Amino acid sequence: MTKLSKHALRVADLPQSKPTRFELIPEAKDLLAIADELGLRGLRKLRFKGQITAEGKRDWRLDANLGATVIQDCVVTLEPVTTRIEESVTRRFLANLPEQAEEDDEIEMTEDDSIEPLGPEIDPATVMIEALALVLPLYPRAEGAVLGETIHTEPGKEALSDADLKPFAGLAALRDQLQNKED
Repeated sequence: MTKLSKHALRVADLPQSKPTRFELIPEAKDLLAIADELGLRGLRKLRFKGQITAEGKRDWRLDANLGATVIQDCVVTLEPVTTRIEESVTRRFLANLPEQAEEDDEIEMTEDDSIEPLGPEIDPATVMIEALALVLPLYPRAEGAVLGETIHTEPGKEALSDADLKPFAGLAALRDQLQNKED
């Protein structure tokens, strides 16, 4: 993961009585490294602004706003797709994580995905990159891009269309035909 370590804050140095404010606006070289790490075509106007406050005697809470303009490849045409992202981010750094129920070999995860284990440092830059990765559009599509029908075949065989690969659609049509005959 791209490390902007100059932004890591030692938990021992954070004041308990007032918030610690931060604002990260990565430089061009850092934007390139983050874009490369996340598989983006481009990244600009990345900004992460917020604060870290004490929650009780040993826990901490990070609240911030993430703003970014990302450029990704269209999943259909591979043309560049520009997306503006504005997202609120919350992370709770807990000294003692909630108990997780264990059944056999399975571990039930807590529903709260904002919880992180508290370490010696809280790094807003790491949280920024993780949050950006989580909110990226999964299937960016250029305006007007349409996915056509796919034909599946081996040489010398009859081609299968997308409709042929949906057997339940054929069963539904057969059911409808049988119902029409009974009526």
